[in-house]
Formats: sequence, structure tokens, C-alpha cells
Amino acid sequence: MGFINQLGCKEWDMEKPKLLCSITPRFRSRCVFVSVALVLWWAFLMVQFSLDRRHPPMHSSLEQPLLSLKSEESVSMSRRLSRGQLSTDSSLREGIVPSAVQEQDQETWSKNGRLDHDEKELAATGVIDDNKVSCEGRYIYMYELDPYFNEDMVKRCDKLSLWTNWCPSVRNAGLGPPMENTDGVFSDSDWYITNQFMLEQIFHNRIRRYECLTHNASLAEAVFVPFYAGFEITTKLWAANITERDEAPARLLAWLSLRAEWARFRGVDHFLVGGRITWDFRRSSDAESDWGNKLFVLPATANMTMLTIEASPWHHNDVAIPYPTYFHPSSHRSLSLWQARMRASTRPFLFSFVGAPRPGLSHSIRGMIMRQCSDSAQCKLLDCQLSVCLTPHKVMAVFEQSVFCLQPSGDSYTRRSTFDAMLAGCIPVFFHQHSAYDQYQWHLPADQSSYSVLISESGVKNNSVRIDDVLGAFSDAQVVSMRDTVIRTIPHIVYADPRTSPIPGVHDAFDITVQGVIDRIAKRKVEKGHINVAGNPSADRESESELEESMKEQVAREEMKKSEEATGWRDHRGFAID
Repeated sequence: MGFINQLGCKEWDMEKPKLLCSITPRFRSRCVFVSVALVLWWAFLMVQFSLDRRHPPMHSSLEQPLLSLKSEESVSMSRRLSRGQLSTDSSLREGIVPSAVQEQDQETWSKNGRLDHDEKELAATGVIDDNKVSCEGRYIYMYELDPYFNEDMVKRCDKLSLWTNWCPSVRNAGLGPPMENTDGVFSDSDWYITNQFMLEQIFHNRIRRYECLTHNASLAEAVFVPFYAGFEITTKLWAANITERDEAPARLLAWLSLRAEWARFRGVDHFLVGGRITWDFRRSSDAESDWGNKLFVLPATANMTMLTIEASPWHHNDVAIPYPTYFHPSSHRSLSLWQARMRASTRPFLFSFVGAPRPGLSHSIRGMIMRQCSDSAQCKLLDCQLSVCLTPHKVMAVFEQSVFCLQPSGDSYTRRSTFDAMLAGCIPVFFHQHSAYDQYQWHLPADQSSYSVLISESGVKNNSVRIDDVLGAFSDAQVVSMRDTVIRTIPHIVYADPRTSPIPGVHDAFDITVQGVIDRIAKRKVEKGHINVAGNPSADRESESELEESMKEQVAREEMKKSEEATGWRDHRGFAID
């Protein structure tokens, strides 16, 4: 008992465990000290981790990417300046962002809440992982517009058209309702009843998932303006006066003119999508009877890049990109299986025509084409005067069974049918240069004869050309080669599902368009004198460029006027859907 008392235990403590009784007061004090130290260390780690996870203030998100790139300035900046892709403003060259841009990006930051992944990584290290997509020279900045310019129109989908309800069309991010594969014409998935005028909504939803979308305008090579120009003018084409038709474009351009992003290059780096043909936006006068609005011909939009489903052959500020089709692949497998199926498709008809005559158009050859098709045992005719052409599987079934598909002009030069036919592996036959060759140069093969046939329009009109004779002269080897080129082109003319991530290894119509826009803007920055090969602005070059563009515009207007007077084209713009 005395031994135990020497260890600090009293006789009345005998119920305590001997281990506790054996601990001296000094040792217990040390244990308490160590425990407190461990708790404080753990708390410090938690606070530090919390600080690391916090988003940096807005000025850091703007300045740090530029400052971190200073170490690579001798290589990266000189290379981008030589390509005409970086602002030469002195404040930006010094890594300082104008306060106006900071304030605007602060607003964007508050809406988006974070930097995109690639930009955050670049801000931290100045280097992008080799295993990830490089965004150098590919950044795009997108405005957050008032919903009046886009989303409000989607909400009022039942008011967009005078004849049909567009609400089903705006479903599924603009793809429309899913297609039922009732006749086995389609794949079991990724097919939709897509309205040909939904390109603005589809493109907007795709660009929201673009891997190089940035919230920092000073990094961007291009600036996207998500104005649904086609949606807006559709509500006013047939009923509104010219003041009402021009109201939204005027309001948009007034807003843009106050933006620092616009002032940097006078709109040269800005682009938008107009999901209708160019003539709906090119009213040439203020006569109430003239067609469309003036969006594409206003001085403020002369520098912009306008993307449309049909461009003007005589103007410089619009570029044609493919019409939306019914197929929107969500995976590489879906796309490759469809291509394989089209290669193996049996095609009993040498050629076919899906469409309706245009008796009111003196220049149209559709009536002659339909007569030649009816007279030939090798042709399949689907007359769209009947409602059968409103059923996609009936149209696609004809294309899938045909070697060649005739694509004459209708109310305008181009047709959505061209892309539906190519999607079915059918070789397109054109009768006018402006129907494709002068239009979709980013997306279609440069060698026109490798995938298509051009037949003289005048020859068909005066009955000196028989279509079946021309097409029947191609050898089996030539046909196989042309069809293979068409099928290999399919990924370039379809828009992947905008609700899914980009398909690895596939460059669809959207990807090709974005790269085309970036390359075009870089070239135009140099042409307009905003950036030259030395990286310095040139006022003289700007003046010369503006004079040259003005002269080109005058010649273009004269040529277009002559063409319209000869063909009567103006009175029929934009009405066709087949």
C-alpha cells in the first residue's frame, strides 16, 4: 500500500485502474500540452485548406493569367502578335486590364461564380497540361445579353411563327422532339424532328459547353453575341413595318457600342449566328414593301462575322454554315455506326428529287426536273406539294435508296435537303454554283468533283441536257469514290447533341465553324489594320482598308441589283422550307 501511495494513489483510490494511478502529474501535463498542440495544428490546416479553395477576387482572375504569361512573353506573345491575335493596347501589353473591362468581368463573375477549368489552370501555372485540350489562340468570350435578345423568344415560342407553333421545335436545346424509328430508316437514338431554323439555339447551347469559353475578354480571340436574329425577324417578316423590323438590331448595336470589348477592335472580333438566309437581314431600302431588316447592312455590323445558313455571294461580312439536319450524334459510336450503315445501303434508284415546283419563279427549273424524273425509270420522285414531305422518315428513305440526289435552287440558292441527302450518303447534284460551292467552304471538300456533280441549269431549262444521261455516264468506281467522300464528310455537316460533352476525335459542324471564325477574325484584324505583323496599330492601313471595302461594297450592290432584276429573286426570299 505504501508503494502505491508513492505513485500518487490514496487508499480510497484503489478502485481506479492501476495504469492511471501510475501516471505522474508531470506526465499528465505533458500529455495535455501535446493534445492542445495537435488540435491547433489541425485547425490551422483546415483554415489554410479553406483559403486555398476560395475563389480569388476578380482583379486576380483578370491580371494573373496575363502576369503568369510574362515569363513566356518572348515566345508566346510574339507568336500571337505575328498572327494578329493579341491586342496591341499598351495597357494590355503591360499586363494591366482596363477598369471598364474589370467592371464588366466582375458582373460576369457574379453571374457565373467561377473561372472555367482551363483558365483557372492557366492562371495558376501559365501552362496547360499536355493531356488536355490547348486553348492558346482558341479562347472565346460570350456576352450575357438581356433575355429580350434570346431566351425570352424561346419562352414565347408559340408566337414566333404565323403558321406553326415552334414550341415543339425549341425542345431539347433546339433539337426538337425525338424521332420514332418506325420504318427502320434511322438509328434508334440521336435523331430528332429538327426545324431548319433552330441553328441559333443549337449553336448557343453548344458554345456554352465549348472547352475554351472564357470569362476574361482580354484573353479571347473572338467574342460571341448570342442574339437570336432569326427567331426575332421571323415574328416580323410578313406583318411588321420597317421600324418594328429594325428595332431589335438597333437596340443590340446601341448596347454593343458602349462595351469595352467592342471598342478594342471596332467589332472585328465579334460574331453572331443568324439562323435564316442572309436575305432576311439585308433590306436594301426603307420601302415598306422591301424584305427583311437591315441587320447585316448597318455600318456597325460591317466589321462583324455573320454566320447564316445561306450567305450572300456579293458581300464580305457573312459566312454560310450547314443547315441543321435530323441527326445529332452524342457519341463516336453513334456516328461511326451510321456511316457504316450508309456505306452498306442498297440504292436501287440512280437519282431522285424531293421537292415541289416553283411555277411563280421564272428562273426556276424545278418543273423541268420533275418532268425528267417522272419520265425516267431510274428516278424516284417525292412531290412535296403533298404533305408527305413533312414526314422526315419518308424523305430520308428516298435519299437512302438513291445514288444521286438533285438539289436545284428554290426560293433561294440553297436547300436544307442538300445536307439531309448527304447525311444519307447520297451524292448531291447541283445546278448553280451558289447552291453550295460558294457557300459552305469551311465544311465541304475543296475538290467539288470529289463529292458532287454540277449540271448546267440553262441546259436543263432548254432541254438540251438529259439528267439521266449525265449521271449514267459515271463509272461504278467513280460513284463509289464520290459516295465514300460524302460519307466521310458527314461528321463535318452535322451538329452534335448540344446537351452532351464534345465527342472526342470528332470535329462536327460546330467545331469547324468556331475554328473558321477564329481564323477569319485573325486575318481581318490584320486586313483592317488593328494589328500588323509587328504588333502595332496602323491608322493608314485602316483608312486604306475601309476605302477598299467601300469600293467592294459598291460593286457588290451593283452586281446584286443586276442579278435581282434578271431573276426576280428579291420578291421570293426566305419562304422555302424544302
